Amino acid sequence: MSNDRLMRIRSAEFQAMAERVLRVTALTSRLNVLPFEDEAGKAELFAQILGKALPPRVTIYPPFFTDHGLNLDLAERVFINQNCTFLDYAGIRLGERVMIGPKVTFITGGHPVDPEERQLYLTGAPIDVAENVWIGAGATILPGVTIGRDAVVAAGAVVADDVPPASLVTGSKATVHRTW
Repeated sequence: MSNDRLMRIRSAEFQAMAERVLRVTALTSRLNVLPFEDEAGKAELFAQILGKALPPRVTIYPPFFTDHGLNLDLAERVFINQNCTFLDYAGIRLGERVMIGPKVTFITGGHPVDPEERQLYLTGAPIDVAENVWIGAGATILPGVTIGRDAVVAAGAVVADDVPPASLVTGSKATVHRTW
């Protein structure tokens, strides 16, 4: 994928990202203890976390977690239930009317499989979720995945491959692919 990223861990770019992560962690910690009815307080913190105001009719139920925030692109009428995590280093886009169940995790970053490179680099690939998608409770969406319009990701699914439009995906079985 042309949007794949590779960042050296001991670099100025990584240091800047690490500083952003600490700032956003502090902001989400504040967000997650606000009274639920404090709409103004939540809006202010989301604007700091995302670098812009929430789009119209977006609903996010705390607790909410992100490590970067600036690479999270939410369209109108997105619904995000409680206890979701968005590790958005490489970018996450949620299209209009996307519904996210509780405890869903989006992960755009990782490390090389090669043990010699694992401690040296951070890898990443964006996640793109098209319009009118429903992602069930506890699903995990991995780097580089595209989910097509009107698709449904079943609760607990681990999604490592693209999901075609208007389809249902299920499953979480781990499989050994190789050893070293």
